[in-house]
Amino acid sequence: MPVLRAARVDAVGAAINAPWYPSMSSVSDAIPVVFLPSGRRGTFAHGTPLLTAARQLGVDIDSVCGGRGLCGRCQILCAEGDFPKHGITSKAAHLSAFSATEVHFERRKGALGRRRLSCHTLIEGPLVIDVPPESQVHRQVVRKSAVVRDIKIVPDIRLYYIEVAENELDASTSDLTRIQAALLADWGLDGLGFDPSILSRLHRALTNGHQSVTVAVFESESTKTLISVWPGLVDRVFGAAIDIGSTTLALHLTDLQSGEVLVSNGRMNPQIRFGEDLMSRVSYAIMHPDGIAEMTEVVRAALNELIQEAATEANIDPDLILSIAAAGNPIMHHLLLGIDPTPLGVAPFTLAIDTEVNVPAATVNLLINPGGRLYLPPCIAGHVGADTAAVMLSEQPHLSEKISLIIDIGTNAEIVLGNNTKLLACSSPTGPAFEGAQISCGQRAAAGAIERVRIDPNTLQPRYRVIGSTLWSDEDGFADTTADLTITGICGSGIIEVIGEMVLAGILSGDGVIQASAAERSDRIIQNGRTFAYVLVPGDNPVMITQNDVRQIQLAKAALYAGVKLLMDRFPVQGVDEIRIAGAFGSNVDSKYAMLLGLIPDCALPHVTSVGNAASTGLRIALLNQESRVDLAALVKRVEKVETAVEPAFQQHFIEAMAIPHKTDPFSLLFEQIERPPPIAAEPLIRRRRNNRPQASS
Repeated sequence: MPVLRAARVDAVGAAINAPWYPSMSSVSDAIPVVFLPSGRRGTFAHGTPLLTAARQLGVDIDSVCGGRGLCGRCQILCAEGDFPKHGITSKAAHLSAFSATEVHFERRKGALGRRRLSCHTLIEGPLVIDVPPESQVHRQVVRKSAVVRDIKIVPDIRLYYIEVAENELDASTSDLTRIQAALLADWGLDGLGFDPSILSRLHRALTNGHQSVTVAVFESESTKTLISVWPGLVDRVFGAAIDIGSTTLALHLTDLQSGEVLVSNGRMNPQIRFGEDLMSRVSYAIMHPDGIAEMTEVVRAALNELIQEAATEANIDPDLILSIAAAGNPIMHHLLLGIDPTPLGVAPFTLAIDTEVNVPAATVNLLINPGGRLYLPPCIAGHVGADTAAVMLSEQPHLSEKISLIIDIGTNAEIVLGNNTKLLACSSPTGPAFEGAQISCGQRAAAGAIERVRIDPNTLQPRYRVIGSTLWSDEDGFADTTADLTITGICGSGIIEVIGEMVLAGILSGDGVIQASAAERSDRIIQNGRTFAYVLVPGDNPVMITQNDVRQIQLAKAALYAGVKLLMDRFPVQGVDEIRIAGAFGSNVDSKYAMLLGLIPDCALPHVTSVGNAASTGLRIALLNQESRVDLAALVKRVEKVETAVEPAFQQHFIEAMAIPHKTDPFSLLFEQIERPPPIAAEPLIRRRRNNRPQASS
């Protein structure tokens, strides 16, 4: 097996997860490879097996046969096209030819299609590699569980049981006519239209039900439409609320009669292979003729898999799923509908549609009942989507006199500020750093990821907690509860906490520099090139926080805070009464650390709350209550949109927000509740002599 040669290695031997690569001239035979969705990257020798490269970088990829090509667990996909963000043109031709092992595997297990066995596929050129969910050892933890909420049920789909008269030879009428006549006689339903999909079901349902059937009628403001029919009595049908995030998808399967959530599940959005952030996906659509269709196809396929998984877990027939309420940011919204998102990538950021969408689910190839419906709330602006509208439906800031700040933190942060007199909204490009991407040891929330961190301010020794265990690392039994887990990295909540703890412990200055002087206090502070790093978990592949990691978090939090400040300026208001943090990340981040970093503005900590996946909650309300959809359409029209990309003040707010917590805002309320860290004088970077730089191979 070819020997792996990682081209760039940090001070303790782990491959650097950096946004760029050395030039091919500076490192002999170095080929750049990026693995998604983890974002881990490195350079490797020609002929390195992909599985070997993945393991060297700590990529989460499964294999139980020891690389013999027997189990098929290590399947990957090669993403093809130009990826300017990574500086890579990835092609299937940059992989080795199909091996005899892969041919043999196809004979035993079926065709691989575009997939390859990473254990028997060699690197022969620059690559972007997608590791699908089923090939990952640790399943993504999508923390978007349903929030308990009392919802008034006003359905737009109703069930009616009828007994239909037998057809007579001398007075023959169609199945449809007899069903319509029975609905008029028994239920007073007149003027019914019908979805064409039911025509092929009518006779079979009447025959199997011995002329007794249950029909589903979709009722809008002006029409009533027959959308499905089943033999006999059917008294339960279902719907799904689906939050289409740029990073994760979350689905809640719901009983349409009771409102009960039967199953909540989720997975990574497979579009991440086309770019971690939204603009990367717009670029992909621009640069690839089939890019729009490709991104649309993969997200629809993922949604269908989620629906099937939920139906299987709930032990129901997908044919009984009649309604979908879905939402995402404008680019996710447009791609689901198969609409070109490229106008959203340039000013004036034009939406194709800003009203609600209510169409047959078959329109977007969702595999539920053929007559099932799809509802999407209205988008607010070019960068403020239907998901933000759903958050507003859930949180209802327009009904309170208090000035509320609502932040839905994801790859893009959607921000709403207002009360019963005024509502403002904007979006800030935070990027995927809060979800572990672009962080050297960052990863998605999965078993083994560090999610909580505390640092002793005197010894600088850390203790931490990982997903999959309720114990801290210094507690008895921690080793036993984590024996089956591999501590592979740190997820978003852990990143925020460890940087906050580094500030409190005096490791990190207010301008975000890891202090060289801290190395005198603890061997946890190590030199890392021209800067320093804090080692959280030592070992051959240590988990550590580098100076670049801190910068990535600073950039993300500064973008979010700048968006908040723009809204506060526009309102105008000097402070807020309450802050509500939504989204999967917001559900798990500690508000104290979020405020200490300057992620959110100053506020009394008891008034900062997590509201869970508010977008999904709003979608469940819209799924179950058609009146709420009318209210939401009116509410969206009240919102004043602020476009951060064209606001002159955004840059200045951004620069000031790079400091921790902020360059000029005092955060007096915060430091009434926690001790203010002592000021730290800035230290110069370590200068590397030019003649110490590694030379290119001759």
